[in-house]
Amino acid sequence: MDAGVRAEWDRLRTVVLHRPGVEMFLGLLEPYTSLYERAFSRYRARIEHSRLADTLRDEFGVKVLYLKEEILAAADNRPEIRLNLINAAREAISFSGGEKEIRLAWRDFEKNKDILDSGHFFNILLLNPVVDLHSGQGTRDIQLKVTERQPLSNLYFMRDQQVVTNKGVILSRMAKPQRRREPLLTDFFWEMTGTPVVLRVREPGTFEGGDFFPMKDFALIGTGDRTNTAGALQVMQGVGFDETGIVSQPSHPLIPGLRPDPMVNMHLDTYFNVISPGVVAGSVVLMKEAVVQVFFREGDEYIPIPGKTDLFTYIKEKGFSIIDITTLEQMAYAPNFLCIREGVILAVEVDRVVRDVLTALKAKAELEPARYGALLSQAERDYRDLKLEGQFFPHKKEIYQHGIDAYPLILENLTGGYGAARCMTCPMKRG
Repeated sequence: MDAGVRAEWDRLRTVVLHRPGVEMFLGLLEPYTSLYERAFSRYRARIEHSRLADTLRDEFGVKVLYLKEEILAAADNRPEIRLNLINAAREAISFSGGEKEIRLAWRDFEKNKDILDSGHFFNILLLNPVVDLHSGQGTRDIQLKVTERQPLSNLYFMRDQQVVTNKGVILSRMAKPQRRREPLLTDFFWEMTGTPVVLRVREPGTFEGGDFFPMKDFALIGTGDRTNTAGALQVMQGVGFDETGIVSQPSHPLIPGLRPDPMVNMHLDTYFNVISPGVVAGSVVLMKEAVVQVFFREGDEYIPIPGKTDLFTYIKEKGFSIIDITTLEQMAYAPNFLCIREGVILAVEVDRVVRDVLTALKAKAELEPARYGALLSQAERDYRDLKLEGQFFPHKKEIYQHGIDAYPLILENLTGGYGAARCMTCPMKRG
């Protein structure tokens, strides 16, 4: 299948999504541990996700592919894909209990593997279950307990498991154990579409796609809590741009330095994004704090240039205008828009999210006032000012002044998982 991305602003042709399923239900049982920002309605989140897909398809003519549906269709029509799926599920599932019960359970797994539908094995990978079996005295008196280990409740954030480049796919190695198995599933998609995986990020490297921006003549790779330097250096070699800026995740200046909160700006695309070859948007406060080390390619080597700069200065020197985003807007996912084509973005309707963000931040500040008090005060000031001006992102005068077409989407619930339109989409083809 045709795939390739060279620049963030090239026209989006094909995108891969994952429609959230039962794994989101399991994630909402304990949102914090599942890396979610807050609790939200799963039912409404699924409606919002369908609206996102419909907008991409109907408004912009983007081809939308669903991860699960595409994998299952391939498994049902190509025996080698189904066999790989079954083998991966065999590695994922575990049986515990009495020796006899375990032996019978594995016997049934093998006996039934040709009967069970492909979705059965996909769900095993999704949920990573342990099936605990203990027999009593009577007929079929068996105590059954099924435990889901690190269910992939963040899989709908399809940006992070990989990046697609003009050379092929770079498969991520996720930083958090809750997400570590996600690339195993997306790898099936790339295999069955015939898209080459040119690099798999290896230990000790970690990398997530939300930290990567292809900029035609150069690339940006964020580092920090999710992507480490070892992973960024592997990706830099893999994508092969002549110039790459490796951006260090800044600590938020309103959170005391001894206890930063990396979730506030966990990926580069949570405080910076690209609209066109001449315009970006981001939190200037954080961009000025983000240190950039620039590398140039010389043959097969990447040479760091002496000295360092900051992201604000680096982007300005590249000739980009910067649309500043307030602290509250940044926390409400304003920078996490999806560029459809040059000067056209699909953005979150920030004024529908800010109250939930403020409520969550107030709860944190009540528990840890020294840590979050200053951030909360700034966010509340931003809220008052933005209400007075009526300029919540993307309805800002700078958007209109730069001739940008911004299509806002209501994503009140989906953003509760800690991401918006860019996080939820994997561009497969641009150009």
